[in-house]
Amino acid sequence: MSFADKYLKKQQAFPDYINSEVPENLGLVVTIPCFDEPDLVSSLQALWLCDRPSFNVEVIVIVNSGELASDEVLKQNGKTISDAKEWMAEHEDDKLKFYLIHQANLPKKSAGVGLARKVAMDEAVSRFNKIGKANGIITGYDADSSCDTNYFTEIEKLFKKYPKANGANIFYEHPLEGEEFSELIYNSIAQYELYLRYYMLAMRFTGHPHAYHTVGSSFAVSADAYIKQGGMNRRQAGEDFYFLQKIIVLGKFYEIKHTRVIPSPRTSDRVPFGTGKAMSTFVSEGISNYKNYNYAAFKDLKIFFDRVDDFFGVDQDTFINKLIVELPGPVRSYLKEDNFFEALDEINRNCASIDTFRKKFFGAFNAFKVLKYLNNVHEQFMEEESVIVSSKLLLKDLGIATKGIYSAKELLKKYREYEKTY
Repeated sequence: MSFADKYLKKQQAFPDYINSEVPENLGLVVTIPCFDEPDLVSSLQALWLCDRPSFNVEVIVIVNSGELASDEVLKQNGKTISDAKEWMAEHEDDKLKFYLIHQANLPKKSAGVGLARKVAMDEAVSRFNKIGKANGIITGYDADSSCDTNYFTEIEKLFKKYPKANGANIFYEHPLEGEEFSELIYNSIAQYELYLRYYMLAMRFTGHPHAYHTVGSSFAVSADAYIKQGGMNRRQAGEDFYFLQKIIVLGKFYEIKHTRVIPSPRTSDRVPFGTGKAMSTFVSEGISNYKNYNYAAFKDLKIFFDRVDDFFGVDQDTFINKLIVELPGPVRSYLKEDNFFEALDEINRNCASIDTFRKKFFGAFNAFKVLKYLNNVHEQFMEEESVIVSSKLLLKDLGIATKGIYSAKELLKKYREYEKTY
């Protein structure tokens, strides 16, 4: 019995699409969901130009559509398939092979990017299962992304350095200039990426151990970790955030900083939230001063997390009557509203060491809970503030000078530099 037999029997959405023999040296499978995508070939070309690693690489594209897809979408998918097959026929070598799966008529209840990623990633697991390679690497990539030529080799380096790694995120940078898009698009994506980096680093500044980027086009997981956490979900948006949070909590999650995925900054209404939807909002509303979570909310949360060890071994009454009064008002209010005291009491009843307590504490107050807290305190206690203001305040606390810097692009470059080097 191979490592993924049980998972595939219970969880695989569709039978295997690819029947060709699996190379014994297969080490990496890149998975790409593709829906109504006019320029898939450019993304495939970026992967083709990559330096080859020591192992074999396969790229699996899943061109998909739901049972309610419009004639226009189906027509575009048909052209994408034709163009991609023609390109793939001329691009294959001993180390890199491309596969295209076409799955139409996905059920309307679950049709979307989550199910598409799941189909491709389950197929990747099946490929690794046939050669018994539980540590095979699966990456998420998008049909409108590009990458640096060392994409494969830097992924290989990380998983060779940490052979028991469960996963990693890969450094990403949206383009900030060029002729493909308007200046409005480039200015808007600068604000949105700045928000993404501010959010992650502000969460990390609070001391939360699960603060990582969760971008669908720039992550890698081991096949074993993928099946341990039940595989990709079928969410129609936000699938990357929910999936990666399950991987991150396993530990042994890393960052690949010396290559880049380059996601597209284009507008899109294919999902209810995410980069494409945010860009559509920026453009339609002409947003020039994006508002995001107030930095004060993160500062308050840091005070709470700095006290985590003080909560070990205390009973519920002691926490409520003595310790909670020393926390900021918005945090106190949220903890009461969320009834976190009972969760803390349960954690303490099942922890014999401080290390176990910390792990369980942040398992309970996870990234989802942080997001819930932020939304709660902004509804009740504070206003959102400009991403320019909040990102400068965080940089100041990180010891980075921002005097004379006022634009999102300039601040974003500071954030990128910091993330690459810290």
